[in-house]
Amino acid sequence: MSYKPLYNTIYALSKDNNFSKHEQLVLGVLQAIDENKLKKGDKLPSINEAVAELGFARKTIVKAYEDLKDRGLVESKKLKGYYIASEETQQQLKVALILYAFHTFQEDFYNSFRSTLGPNVQLDVFFHHNNETLFDTILSNIDKKYGMYVIAPTQSTRVAEKLKQIPPEKLLIIDRYINLGPAYSYVTQEFEETTFNMLLKLQDQIKQYKKAVLFFRNDSDYPEGIKCGFSKFVKSQNIPAEIFPSYVEGSIQKDHFYIFISDNNLYQMIKDCLTNGYQIGKDIGIISHNDNIVKEILAGGITTISVDFKKMGVLAGKFVQEKKTLQMTLDSTLLNRNSL
Repeated sequence: MSYKPLYNTIYALSKDNNFSKHEQLVLGVLQAIDENKLKKGDKLPSINEAVAELGFARKTIVKAYEDLKDRGLVESKKLKGYYIASEETQQQLKVALILYAFHTFQEDFYNSFRSTLGPNVQLDVFFHHNNETLFDTILSNIDKKYGMYVIAPTQSTRVAEKLKQIPPEKLLIIDRYINLGPAYSYVTQEFEETTFNMLLKLQDQIKQYKKAVLFFRNDSDYPEGIKCGFSKFVKSQNIPAEIFPSYVEGSIQKDHFYIFISDNNLYQMIKDCLTNGYQIGKDIGIISHNDNIVKEILAGGITTISVDFKKMGVLAGKFVQEKKTLQMTLDSTLLNRNSL
């Protein structure tokens, strides 16, 4: 293949003193694609060939090719070189977003994240459902194919080493904190002390009930810190308590206080309250983790403990745009409504 048309395009750009050598190469490839001088599947000059022809530093060529990879326009094939992967030159960046599942509160995160990124970003979303095998498969499939990675990780002990294979400037950890070292960015929430302190604020209301019940599945994506914070609270206040994996339809008991993580469990109990004629906030008490607009109006308002997922989405979007180190643990808010 002759690279003369590409080189001529780059040489023409070199006449404009406003462009650095890095910009000349990137813009040269973009222009060559737009002018049909390069098409999907075409091979680009090797690093050595480009250095010899253009006289640019090797690191300049490498950085330009990597930037084009981040935009999804170029792909590298082991021992073969760099190839044109897409002709969509208006696409500025490819971003991989890995979440637990598409819960209602994560929809708030996604919408604000997507909006903050702007239109010229390709965003691909993956769900691992706290399944370590699935998480590993996703990471393997997207390895080196995206310019930026925003990941809510599983909580296994092995996940840190896998995530460290992604350069710090390309990775943001969200929702659940995992220690990857001082170079890595995160915007997360804390669960154990938050749950304990929020329940402590509500202790007078909670003590009106005979027993506290938490629904917590150990085989799910539920944060372990919630269970620890709940256990610490009921022990410190000498409150009778139980932990069940899930709410069973019809098992509601009067004069009990319930804490939910699953919205499906919450909605089933509210249905049972209506069936039994129980008044929420009087006959039974309810707290739910993770706020959304439905809980503002459901059953007169459900008390929630939650971070601002819209804010988390905005911060994540700005990290992708600006590529500046971000290390933040968001404060949770207690929204005390009518369910206690």
